[in-house]
Amino acid sequence: MTQLAIPFLLMRGGTSRGPYFRRSDLPEDLDQLSNVLVAVVGSGCATNVDGVGGGTAVTTKVAMLSPSSRADADIDYFFAQVSVEDRLVDFAPTCGNILVGVGPAAIEMGLVPVSGDKTSVKIHAVNTGALVEAIVETPDGRVNYEGEAAIDGVPGTSAPVALNFLDVVGSRCDGMLPTGVAIEQIQGYDVTCIDVAMPMVIGRAKDFGITGYESADELNANEALFARMEAVRLEAGRRMGLGDVTKSVVPKFGLISEARGAGHLNVRYFMPWKCHPSLAVTGSQCIAACALTPGTVADGISRPIAPSPAVVVLEHPIGDMEVTVTYERQGDTLRFIAAGLIRTARLISRGDVMVPEAVLSAPKLAVAGT
Repeated sequence: MTQLAIPFLLMRGGTSRGPYFRRSDLPEDLDQLSNVLVAVVGSGCATNVDGVGGGTAVTTKVAMLSPSSRADADIDYFFAQVSVEDRLVDFAPTCGNILVGVGPAAIEMGLVPVSGDKTSVKIHAVNTGALVEAIVETPDGRVNYEGEAAIDGVPGTSAPVALNFLDVVGSRCDGMLPTGVAIEQIQGYDVTCIDVAMPMVIGRAKDFGITGYESADELNANEALFARMEAVRLEAGRRMGLGDVTKSVVPKFGLISEARGAGHLNVRYFMPWKCHPSLAVTGSQCIAACALTPGTVADGISRPIAPSPAVVVLEHPIGDMEVTVTYERQGDTLRFIAAGLIRTARLISRGDVMVPEAVLSAPKLAVAGT
């Protein structure tokens, strides 16, 4: 069996991991690309034993980089979520955790030159149109991965990567509240449909029959909960203008409850068919915006948030995530301007990933978001 060798970097970005490619090293045709990515990850098997995936939704993600088509950006970042077992590829969402590795990967690939002890990389998230600035430590002319920054969900410490998210309102939908209201009822549940960095459906944990403090494993075992959430999500996707989202991971789902520690909110974030082990970077911005917006499901649950710029602390299954938000409020109207986070990344390996040449002519797969 003839195999193709495709150059790649395997990187951890935030609390996710996956292969990073040059877009030019992969097929342009999305059907062929999907087949290649399924082979790379090893989708179709719970362990991804025949690929580089890790058997979870946070380790079957793919980043594809190229020089940007936008004058205000350095890099185009095209993201793909590959399913663990179902041989599905979704190009609809972006991923903020994998995005953490885009700046370092672009420098490692020679797509962006080092510009001093710290290098700014302006990233265009192709899937959503968002613009993000990453500040990467580059002493001695190369990416530094060692440092004292720690994030919950990743062992040890690493060099910080600062992210500034710009132009994130209405990433896929028509505005921040695409249905035109802050709360609506779907299937008998009060939910907020909101789009800041990631389209989400957000409900109150207690309304869905849980405390909101369960572990990710406990929630993943609750099939009845997922059935309730999926029925709501499918209808919410239609109302948000996303169409039939049966095979798409967008919109994501979030359940909130009162913080137990020093945070503003406690969060369980769903991807959407598994509970995230921590919290997505994009989801954190959307939930922060929900907490800031009057009249949403967060009213009466979120602790008061300081004037802009404010640090919003979100508690998740294994710790906290801090989001610095810049916003303006006029009466009951919120203008969400930008969000900033500190995350970490690490280069794990580099080389060629091998895929069977036959995948280029394999039958079409189910592809979402195209």
